[in-house]
Amino acid sequence: MSNFLGYVEGESFLHRMNPVAKLVCSIVLCVACFCSSNLVFLCGMLALGLALAKVCDMVSATLKLAKAVFLFSLILAIIQVLSTPAGAQLIALPWGYIGTGGLLAAATTIVRLIAASIPLYLALSVTKLSDITNSLVKVAHVPYKYAFTFTSTIRFIPVFMADMHAITEAQTTRGVNMDEGGIVNKVRLMAPLCVPLLVGSVRKVNSTALAAEMRGFGLRTAESGYDEYPFAARDFAGMAASAILLAMAITATVML
Repeated sequence: MSNFLGYVEGESFLHRMNPVAKLVCSIVLCVACFCSSNLVFLCGMLALGLALAKVCDMVSATLKLAKAVFLFSLILAIIQVLSTPAGAQLIALPWGYIGTGGLLAAATTIVRLIAASIPLYLALSVTKLSDITNSLVKVAHVPYKYAFTFTSTIRFIPVFMADMHAITEAQTTRGVNMDEGGIVNKVRLMAPLCVPLLVGSVRKVNSTALAAEMRGFGLRTAESGYDEYPFAARDFAGMAASAILLAMAITATVML
C-alpha cells in the first residue's frame, strides 16, 4: 500500500460527487456500521463497499486495505472470543469457555471494522485533498485553518508510512532481520525506529508550517479560492441513500 490515500483518477459517479457529500456519505455509512450488531446487515454493508470499489476501479487497493484491517481486528476478535463466554459452550477454559456467542461477536467485530473503513478510504482516495479543503471552507463554512489541519493530517499519513518503510529497509541492509522471532521480538526491533521517524516528522511539520506562513496562511478566506462546488442530484441521492442505510442499521439492531 505504497500509494495509501493517494488520489486515484477516474470518471465514476463517486469521483464526480461533491467532496462534502462524499465525506458526509462515508461518515454516515461508517456510523451505520457501528450502530448495527446485525451480522447480515454488516455483510451487506461490506458488499456495498466492495461494489463501490468496483465502480471506482479500486478493488485491488480496497482488498489490501481490508486485509490490513482484518489483521488488526483479528487481535480484537481473539480477545473477544476468550473473554466473552456466551452461547453454547464449545471449548472449556480455566476462566470460562469459548462459546458460539463469543464467535459470533468476534465475527461481527471483524466485519464491522472492515465495512466501516472502506467508505472512508474510497471517499478520501477519489477526492483531491485540495478539493476537500476548499469545499469544506466554501460549502460547509469550516474555518480554513481547521480544514487545512484535517487534510494535512491525511496528507502526512502516506508520507510517514513511506518514511517508516525507508527506515526499516535501511536497518535491513545493516543486517537487522526484521522478520525473525515472534511478535514480541518484532516490537522490540521496531521501537528504536520510532525515534528517527519522530525526528523526521517534526522536521517535516516545521518546514510545512514555515512554508504555509510564508504564503499568507493566516490571510486565507472562503473567497480566496476560485473553484465552486455546487451540489447535484447525485449528491442528494447519495446522502439520502446513506441516511436510509443508517435508519436500517438502527432498526436492525432494535429488532435483534
